[in-house]
Amino acid sequence: MRKISVLFVCLGNICRSPTAHAVFQAMVDAKGLSEQILVDSAGTGDWHLGHAPDKRTSEVAAERGYDMGNLRARLVTPADFGEYDYILGMDHENLCDLEVMRTAGYEGELGLFLDYSVKPELSNHDVVPDPYYGGDNGFALVLDLVEDASAGLLSHVVERL
Repeated sequence: MRKISVLFVCLGNICRSPTAHAVFQAMVDAKGLSEQILVDSAGTGDWHLGHAPDKRTSEVAAERGYDMGNLRARLVTPADFGEYDYILGMDHENLCDLEVMRTAGYEGELGLFLDYSVKPELSNHDVVPDPYYGGDNGFALVLDLVEDASAGLLSHVVERL
């Protein structure tokens, strides 16, 4: 059976993409698919390399049962285009940065994560907003959006398996 790989990308890899990483990994594990689906996250900026996710992100995730304790920020690289079937940006700026980095011949899915959203009540969002400089309620919204899009993405990936 072919392994499918997914990379979530945001700006600093300390809020949105590690949230997506943790949530999607938990869903993959719950379905018993961790041997078939590889999950990772990265950032387009290098300010937080090697750091754990933002404390506020980790706290909101922990309240819903997601563990981010082993995640550390890393930078997305051109080599990732040779490793990942899905490279999904959290917003349009991330996607533009990824399109610039895209290597010739990349045949995977490069797009916005929320394109996989399945809940109509969340459809007024086309991107996952960056909660870093906002209030604490922004982190809960990010988690709501990520849980929704993760469910849609997992259904899509399972069809490919």
